[in-house]
Amino acid sequence: MRQAEADAEAQEKPGRLIVISNRIPTDEVPAGGLVYAIHEALNDIGGLWIGAGTPSDEAQEGLTEVKSEAYDKATFSLSRTEYDRYYLGYSNSVLWPLFHHRADLLSVYERDFEAYREVNRRVARAVAEIARPDDMIWIQDYHFLMLAREMRDLGLKNRIGLFLHIPFPNASDILALPQGPQIANWLAAHDLVGLQTQRDVAAARETLRRDPDCEAMGNGNWLFRGREFAVLSFPIGIDAEEFARKAAESPVPELQLSPDAPLLLGVDRLDYSKGLVHRFRGFGAYLEQRSQHGTRPTFLQIAPVSREDVSAYQDIREELERAAGSINGAYADLDWTPIRYVRRHVARERLAALFRRANVALVTPLADGMNLVAKEFVAAQNPDDPGVLILSHFAGAAEQMQAALMVNPFDHGNFAHAIDRALHMSLAERQDRHASLRENVFKQDIAWWTRTYLNRLSRVPAYQEDRPRD
Repeated sequence: MRQAEADAEAQEKPGRLIVISNRIPTDEVPAGGLVYAIHEALNDIGGLWIGAGTPSDEAQEGLTEVKSEAYDKATFSLSRTEYDRYYLGYSNSVLWPLFHHRADLLSVYERDFEAYREVNRRVARAVAEIARPDDMIWIQDYHFLMLAREMRDLGLKNRIGLFLHIPFPNASDILALPQGPQIANWLAAHDLVGLQTQRDVAAARETLRRDPDCEAMGNGNWLFRGREFAVLSFPIGIDAEEFARKAAESPVPELQLSPDAPLLLGVDRLDYSKGLVHRFRGFGAYLEQRSQHGTRPTFLQIAPVSREDVSAYQDIREELERAAGSINGAYADLDWTPIRYVRRHVARERLAALFRRANVALVTPLADGMNLVAKEFVAAQNPDDPGVLILSHFAGAAEQMQAALMVNPFDHGNFAHAIDRALHMSLAERQDRHASLRENVFKQDIAWWTRTYLNRLSRVPAYQEDRPRD
């Protein structure tokens, strides 16, 4: 549909929300993370969700409608080569490690960026064909950092927001990115850039300050070549009520633990940013110092494999398996295996029941945008007899969840002490900590996040063109 036709149709239909992300749910209820959060948001307010289709031999222009009920879905086309270079290459072998402060893991190839740029341009053209002037466009995450700039170059004047679900890199990290000088230009094409934490906002501000075309305004916004945009924190939440109900109603899987044996639980996608090897070694340090006749806890780590075609993920899987084998070999007994490691997907209902059963949750990433597992554990717990959340300082959730036991995952002695403290914590202290955590999780839930972000985006003034460079 051309712009003139879209303008005419807009006089008859109200504006809608268009969400763009790399993935859209293929099942009725997605398992978790970004996809589940957006699914819950669109279930409430409706709109159109655009994501990548199944890779094919050649990429096609435009969008393909997908059958859906509560909201509309459509996919854009990807070739298999683009999947390798745009997704596995630039997105997950350059941007992902860079934004998680692992510039040492970058695999930089110009062909990968060319594919990233081409996919962003194709999606921009597809959205320009169907967007009505009153539509709000909400871009999700690092796969589309330059999408808004491509849309502006095509003449779109809609309100456009970006939400970055992962951490924002430090200004020094961005020096490792060949396209680093373009970051400010990409961000400034949005009306509103949403980040998870105040720490991320501070990092973004440092990057913007270094760009000669950017100017900080007194109201906290930024000017880029004369055009105003905002960079603010919007910590994402979960559907706490629904997750608590699911945890209470779902049967607990049979774990075959010793009577009264404490259960420590970790649930993460297998990724080097999650600190899984450090977590295993921290638990090993606890086992080393515990009394031989004391509590024999079981640590269950669920870590579904992802991005197996990226070499860094193959490395972390092998390292994690070696660590689990070494620790179990040193401390297991005939009737006790300290670490149980599962790298398969576990259904959401079973996870909810496991969260409720767990005495301790270990959420200890080395870098994380938010980490919704921490919030799911709190929501799932029985307030009368709650478990203890052990949380890394480096999780975005740490800004909101200071009542957790905070740890430095690099300090194995500190980690071991936190586990021992959690396992021996009094009921009164557990209740007090959980009540504080629960208040935030239920108050700032997924509906709050969606409403707060979109209300702010909807108040953006009419679009102003960038001023040319002098």
